[in-house]
Amino acid sequence: MQRPIVELSDVSISFAGVKALEGVDFSCHAGTTHGILGENGAGKSTLIKIISGVLKPDTGTIALNGKTVSFSGPAEAADAGIVCMFQELSLIPDLSVADNISLQRPPRRLGLIDKHAQIVRAEELLSRVRCEDVDPRAMVRDLSLSRRQMIEVAKALGRDPKVLILDEATSALTQRDVETIYGLLDELRDDGVCSLFISHRMHEIDALCDRLSVFRNGHHVETFAKGERSDAEIVRLMIGRDVTAKFPPKPAPRERAPVVQLDDLRWQDRLKGISLTLGKGEILGIGGLDGQGQKELLLALFGVLKGVGGTVTVGENNGLAPSPHAAKTGRNRIALIPEDRKTEGLMLSLSIADNIIAAALDKVSSGAVIDRARLDAAVQDGMDRLRIKAGSTEDAVKTLSGGNQQKVVLAKWLMISPDVILMNDPTRGIDVGTKQEIFRMMRALADEGKSILFYSSDYAELIGCSDRAIVLYDGQVVSELTGDAITEEAIVAASLNMQGEMA
Repeated sequence: MQRPIVELSDVSISFAGVKALEGVDFSCHAGTTHGILGENGAGKSTLIKIISGVLKPDTGTIALNGKTVSFSGPAEAADAGIVCMFQELSLIPDLSVADNISLQRPPRRLGLIDKHAQIVRAEELLSRVRCEDVDPRAMVRDLSLSRRQMIEVAKALGRDPKVLILDEATSALTQRDVETIYGLLDELRDDGVCSLFISHRMHEIDALCDRLSVFRNGHHVETFAKGERSDAEIVRLMIGRDVTAKFPPKPAPRERAPVVQLDDLRWQDRLKGISLTLGKGEILGIGGLDGQGQKELLLALFGVLKGVGGTVTVGENNGLAPSPHAAKTGRNRIALIPEDRKTEGLMLSLSIADNIIAAALDKVSSGAVIDRARLDAAVQDGMDRLRIKAGSTEDAVKTLSGGNQQKVVLAKWLMISPDVILMNDPTRGIDVGTKQEIFRMMRALADEGKSILFYSSDYAELIGCSDRAIVLYDGQVVSELTGDAITEEAIVAASLNMQGEMA
């Protein structure tokens, strides 16, 4: 086999005395798509940060095309051909799409930034990622999460990578955009580019990758060619044990007292007369292609949107909550697990403890005075309940893995003892082990009488978790499915508004 394009030898790194990587030997080759697998906290993100120059290892060496390198930062790594798309978007919201794409090396004329050339370059890259609908002059803050993710892809391609690292690059994308990524990775492979692909979606790994490497607890467990290991064997390597049933068993169908009732809910051109009922102790799934009103429905129920029409009853409360504060403090409390934990769910620079208690300060304070003992006990209870792995509750929440960060978001909202829990794609970018914990937690909360309304872009999750499921299309409920009728075929057909054609 040819010499590796990137090779790590005996690499180790620690944070606050905790080994993030220990004695790692790893290599990857040009013209391949190499999958990196492991639970959140296994060391994947640390690995790619070392390769891309964000971090320096405590011990060990890194070689690029056989030559030992030590990058001073990501810019130097990118100049050497190593470009990374992190799970946390690096775009600047208050700059235009074109500005973001050319941020590192804008085209210049007479020493000044050539705005026209910058827009032309952005148009070319946007066309390459099938985002011709995006205006290069548009502000990034005005784009959806999926569009922003594709801008990140265009920006990375603009750096002409020899090694392209994609960290959960498809987790926020529509199916159309995922297919675009598939095509781009095939093109890059043919051009001799090495793509390191991190994903928790096994079907993507199977479709894209030539070789796979599994990490667990900071160690490189094994590297093998695609097809040499079954999915069950790969999961066993990732978590160090056999996996039990993926989804907890559902209770038998029964009549449930209604907790949430919506009739003709409308908002601008996004919600067009949604009617539904959510029962006590029920998990109601929401399906549909991205951008069909799922997010707006959850935001409306949480009191974020203004000018919502229709009739709403939540327990003893008639009408929508006028604000998120009213939603979480009303007689029937509502919690929202948002779409993007980084920007909407967490205060990254604050501690784990501060984030966990943020929504329920009234429970640990008397007037303006916080009772430290009550706060510490409440935080520890949240840590234990969600099995959050951390060195200290005073560590900044940004130091946690993605899965543990999502657990902090969940712990924060469970602190208010909600009656209704709204979830927007709660397992996006989460490893298989943490997903199972969240599925079990959802069912346990429903068994306690909590009512859960959740959107998932993963059909298997809707099928495995939902007591009932609705599918939205163009801001309307086009299908309601119950029991054995919740199938992938039925969800896909309704998502495309093709139920009649499939009958």
